[in-house]
Amino acid sequence: MPDDRTPARRLTRRALLDRWWLLPVAGTAGAFGYMGWYATRVTTGKRTAGTPDFRPAPPQRVAALSDLNGEWAERTFTYAGRPCTALRVPRDVPGALPDGGSFLIAYSRVCTHLGCNVNLVRDPEILAFAFNYRPPREEQHPQLGCRCHYSVFDPLRSGEAVFGKALLPLPRVQLERRGADLWATGIEPAPDFTG
Repeated sequence: MPDDRTPARRLTRRALLDRWWLLPVAGTAGAFGYMGWYATRVTTGKRTAGTPDFRPAPPQRVAALSDLNGEWAERTFTYAGRPCTALRVPRDVPGALPDGGSFLIAYSRVCTHLGCNVNLVRDPEILAFAFNYRPPREEQHPQLGCRCHYSVFDPLRSGEAVFGKALLPLPRVQLERRGADLWATGIEPAPDFTG
């Protein structure tokens, strides 16, 4: 009875040299595929803030209301072990505290990308130059920017990430007015980093 097994093809040095070009082409295609996937993820994968999900924490005085006079006044503080910022903003934001004709809102300053601190950037030209982000004309107001990887968060959109690698909004801090002082009484849970 004849043997039906065909001999295994041996990979010769000549055959390998004839197909060497497949390695750099496959590597380049894979790199461009990954970059396309990542670019799509950071531009279309950003999540909205939704209704505040405050978790109770020990009450803490943040500042005197007189320390937050004027639109876009800022006061930084630490609450529940996280650096935070309180802002006086010109319009209502979910989770904000009304105060006269303006509103008070507070956010965690921990960037949701990899955990660096965000800071208030008041000048749109600095955002354009340093963060490579120019807000639309109707959103030419101060933004919260992360200097580590240049993510930008909009305080008038509940701290949502509007540019950069961060996908999740900044956690909001629950505020309460007690006499002439502003107090923090709760905070949203810290999300997993989206690096």
